[in-house]
Amino acid sequence: MHSASDSSGNREKECSLVQENGTWRRQSHVSQDTTGRVSASKIIESSSQHGLSWTVVSPIVFTYRVVQCDNLLEVGNDTLLWGHLGNREDLKALGRNPLLPVKRFVVIDETVNQLYGPLVIKYLEASHVLYRILPLPTTEENKSMELVTKILEEVHSFGIDRRSEPIIAIGGGVCLDVVGLAASLYRRRTPYVRVPTTLLSYIDASVGAKTGVNFAGGKNKLGSYIPPVATFLDRSFIGTLPRRQISNGMAEMLKMALMKHRGLFELLETHGQDLLDSGFQSSSLDGEDAAAASTRIAIETMLEELAPNLWEDDLDRLVDFGHLISPELEMRVLPALLHGEAVNIDMSFMVYVAHQMGLLTGEQKAQIIQCMQGLELPVWHQDCTLALVQRALRDRLKHSAGSLRMPLPKGLGCAEIFDDIHDDLLCQAYQRWSEELGLRTVTN
Repeated sequence: MHSASDSSGNREKECSLVQENGTWRRQSHVSQDTTGRVSASKIIESSSQHGLSWTVVSPIVFTYRVVQCDNLLEVGNDTLLWGHLGNREDLKALGRNPLLPVKRFVVIDETVNQLYGPLVIKYLEASHVLYRILPLPTTEENKSMELVTKILEEVHSFGIDRRSEPIIAIGGGVCLDVVGLAASLYRRRTPYVRVPTTLLSYIDASVGAKTGVNFAGGKNKLGSYIPPVATFLDRSFIGTLPRRQISNGMAEMLKMALMKHRGLFELLETHGQDLLDSGFQSSSLDGEDAAAASTRIAIETMLEELAPNLWEDDLDRLVDFGHLISPELEMRVLPALLHGEAVNIDMSFMVYVAHQMGLLTGEQKAQIIQCMQGLELPVWHQDCTLALVQRALRDRLKHSAGSLRMPLPKGLGCAEIFDDIHDDLLCQAYQRWSEELGLRTVTN
């Protein structure tokens, strides 16, 4: 216990918490000789002329696994059922009765279900799992609380153990976000597993903690920060995607490349067309090819940024690059632009802002735009007006503690966050962006 007084006579004492025989008690002093289970939490008691108060300091630690694996739905591969555990012995810690059947509730995007539903059923039945599969139309247009409620009703009807029977989400980013929110609400937090089936969700939505749905015309206005117990990454899903969806996911990879990894930028610049053609399927079993290396680097750089700031307590985030004006643009033209396409249009404009500020040379600006076009991503859109840009940035100020917190590239593979951008500079960058890319886009 630590006690202190200030000049006004207020007193404060800090106590640790120790559990013995199932009961927690405050303890003034903890040492190596202390018996019982010592919590990392503290209770700080303060007294003043107005009375007593207690401040609880309770560190919350989440542990989740991101696992790259092949043949996830192959009979005999138990990763989907048990890969969220460090080992099968962890089942004992959960207190699960081994005599009861294994149960899994699966939410799957309805398009994915048409392609992989029979394989999922075959896998679960071969493992003697008691299951229910719920196919849903998880698109941006219906990413709403209605979908969340539908999942919760079905989960409640099916019945699961909220500690040992994680909900499984199989689909793209919308599916993973919606199921994550439902799981965070059911019994206040039920474990869930993410299986991304798009490139965008593979390297972005699946590796973080955010869940959410659209609300009141805004993107992801309702949500929570609850990570899955595990994410299982199988690149074979990407091989069945339409080419546009693959390009869409490469925007988020390019984001991480521009912010912090020049080597990833060079991989996308050099091998972008080959990756689009191959659907990110590896051409050789020997060594790490461009598909394996680029996805690995994208995930590692994303985790580096997300893990220390899982709840976004720090609002200075490099991963916000491309996400300052894109949410408003995406919702305005829905469903004309995919998420990654809107993000890339945002990044394209910000590249011009960075050039106008002297952070990028003309050659670097042209190199980045050429890379974007090589990845078959849009670099301009007629609905991304100067008024929309200004409105989106005003909204950013409102929700970012009064600072713009704008990540901008400084060369290739490095970046800095800026709190203020003069409106004149923004207008100049917008005019040049529209003159150079708008005319070209309209002409094409």
